[in-house]
Amino acid sequence: MSLNTFGHLFRVTTWGESHGPALGATVDGCPPGVPLDEATLQHWLDKRKPGQNKYTTQRREADAVRILSGVFEGRSTGTPIQLMIENTDQRSKDYGDIAEKFRPGHADITYWQKYGIRDYRGGGRSSARETAARVAAGGVARAALESLAPGLTLTGYMVQMGPRRTDPTRHDMDEIPRNPFWCPDPQAAEDWAGYLDDLRKSGDSVGAVIEIRASGVPVGLGAPVYGKLDTDLAAAMMSINAVKGVEIGEGFAAAALTGSANADEITMGPDGPVYSSNHAGGILGGISTGQDVVVRFAVKPTSSILTPRRTITKSGEETEIVTKGRHDPCVGIRAVPVGEAMAACVLLDHLLLHRGQVGEAGGRIGPAG
Repeated sequence: MSLNTFGHLFRVTTWGESHGPALGATVDGCPPGVPLDEATLQHWLDKRKPGQNKYTTQRREADAVRILSGVFEGRSTGTPIQLMIENTDQRSKDYGDIAEKFRPGHADITYWQKYGIRDYRGGGRSSARETAARVAAGGVARAALESLAPGLTLTGYMVQMGPRRTDPTRHDMDEIPRNPFWCPDPQAAEDWAGYLDDLRKSGDSVGAVIEIRASGVPVGLGAPVYGKLDTDLAAAMMSINAVKGVEIGEGFAAAALTGSANADEITMGPDGPVYSSNHAGGILGGISTGQDVVVRFAVKPTSSILTPRRTITKSGEETEIVTKGRHDPCVGIRAVPVGEAMAACVLLDHLLLHRGQVGEAGGRIGPAG
């Protein structure tokens, strides 16, 4: 199975399976001298780890990350950084009944048809457990960004659960860590709690929409035509398990706007260009404008549910399946820190590409000083 690596200069390769002894990531291209230790990475993994509340899978994993290489005396050396997270709470017996069956909505059937072999214990590489390695790698990217672009901040939050959306007029970023849904709207979070409780008790699940906002992004990241910042951001988000749609800025809603409404007007401010709005999501022509970069992605409902579903076996017989085990009723909840991590990796990668190709070149706007 190839293509387990993403990135250009900052490259991440993830490895391991849901029910194997461990999983992790090899991070290549991190600049030397970045302050880095296990506690720094653990902070981000603790946001993603399972079993933190009744709205996520009750699999109990410490998600304790170990740095095996690439760091000396608390700083990156510029050599490959090897990260490992041990699996400690697998229940492979929960999956014995599906060894010969294909779970609807899962990658079981396509993995089998493509490779002729599949790890039915939790899905193997197709499991959302793989995203723990991405969050660890994202922690490395965040540490590097803090050194190279100290004004850059990344914030992820849920803006929709099923058909229920937040009200942007009530968004308060301080509310995000105060509820189990990473939701900036306290009223929506309260509503979602009852809604998800009912779904969870009925053995069903629901999807979600996550928004990632990057502030303080330097101007000039990304390159035409095939190296666009939004191209790589979209690919990174789409690679996350269960993601079925990605949009930048106004996204699909832009199709309903007129050109005069959608174009972000530009005026001259004391420190450079000022945009009247941000329908473009901080990216024009694939290149960052300096405004907030805004990305949203849609996560489908968890396919592992207790509601019986029709399926077939490897021998072609029609049957029925109930997926046992411990699963998220809304996998979008734990997708928030994963989206943040992927955005961090892409932004660092493009920052390094920009520095390598362009350096201090670039067009000046305003009077010559």
